[in-house]
Amino acid sequence: MASYDVIVIGSGPGGYVCAIRCAQLGLKTACVEGRETLGGTCLNVGCIPSKALLHATEMVHEAEENFGKMGIGVAKPKVDWKQMLAYKGETIEANTKGIEFLFKKNKIDWLKGWGSIPEPGKVKVGDEVHEAKNIVIATGSEASSLPGVEVDEKVVVTSTGALELGKIPKTMVVIGAGVIGLELGSVYNRLGAEVTVVEFLDVITPGMDAEVQKTFQRILKKQGLNFVMGAAVQKTEATKTKAKVTYKLRKDDTEHVLEADTVLVATGRKPYTDGLGLEAIGVTMTDRGQVQTDAHWRTNVNGIYAIGDAITGPMLAHKAEDEGMAVAETIAGQAGHVNYGVIPGVIYTHPEVANVGQTEEQLKEEGRAYKVGKFSFMGNGRAKANHAADGFVKILADKETDRILGAHIIGPMAGDLIHEVCVAMEFGAAAEDLARTCHAHPTYSEAVREAALACGDGPIHS
Repeated sequence: MASYDVIVIGSGPGGYVCAIRCAQLGLKTACVEGRETLGGTCLNVGCIPSKALLHATEMVHEAEENFGKMGIGVAKPKVDWKQMLAYKGETIEANTKGIEFLFKKNKIDWLKGWGSIPEPGKVKVGDEVHEAKNIVIATGSEASSLPGVEVDEKVVVTSTGALELGKIPKTMVVIGAGVIGLELGSVYNRLGAEVTVVEFLDVITPGMDAEVQKTFQRILKKQGLNFVMGAAVQKTEATKTKAKVTYKLRKDDTEHVLEADTVLVATGRKPYTDGLGLEAIGVTMTDRGQVQTDAHWRTNVNGIYAIGDAITGPMLAHKAEDEGMAVAETIAGQAGHVNYGVIPGVIYTHPEVANVGQTEEQLKEEGRAYKVGKFSFMGNGRAKANHAADGFVKILADKETDRILGAHIIGPMAGDLIHEVCVAMEFGAAAEDLARTCHAHPTYSEAVREAALACGDGPIHS
């Protein structure tokens, strides 16, 4: 029986980062993982492989749409699907091997197998029981479905199956207009599939700034995605090669049927805690199946912590990473902290969409006095030169103090641009602080400065 200061269950972004930080702080650490590779859903069947396919198909789009405009003569690109999947596989392997290297470098033991907690202070992996002064649950989440929707990962698939399709479908129905559905829908749309997105609500990307939602949907429609909004999916019926999706329109209760080669179920994710034995040892769960924790990620059972998708909050890899580091620091006797008000969200479509902080709708609901600074990428020289002028930057600031309350970007490199606003918000900056900071020309980042200027006397290039 091995004994550790910390055993982390799960090696996704939250788990492996937590394990590395624990080791850096001098704690004897092990990490339990049942997959053949480290990295969890994100690296193996989530963030990383989907970004590889998004990048590859964006290159296809650039070659088809923009090369000719720039004087680059090429034949219509031919997609080798097997090679594209192989590229995706190589990307996954490079990242998972990288974590293995980091575990060895930091002297973290990988306990291979599925873990359970037979009693506080003990973790069982296979037939072996290990002792731990502290246990961190970082088991992540799994795709959730709808009643009447049977997933077979061949014709009716989750994001996992959508990353491994045997061939490019001619038609695809995506159930759910959230991040996963729109990213993977974009991939197959660029590869020539006719994609129809069916969404229960009347807006895409629920919870996002309303102005961004409208602009985003308009751009995606222009790219060729079809949308059926306000539709409640009743059931799916799959044959060997096709599937039917039956839905009812909420406005008039009429029933409709769509047929497609592939149906992607992108209706969100749920915490994955099966088999841990949490109920038997008395760990309190929420009514949504999450592990209940206090402000320091502690469960009600002494010495057991939980982070990431297994607990409340946005299911984001970087949120889990921050919590993993904070828990490690807490266990080591330091003051671990996560600022939940400054966690960015990104959708990696083309253009990208990114946000941090509050939306206009939230500020209105709070009755807070705020001002809006907005700047279109049409006024940005770099964006125009790169055929990437769709979208805008919007900064929300307190009307009295000018303190930045939120930012919403749809446009080129939005996922990278958002971070200067994150840093500004972390330091409690005013919009004027961003506006007075010199930005290199010509860069996309100038659009952020112009939006900050728009919170004051006005932008220069608009």
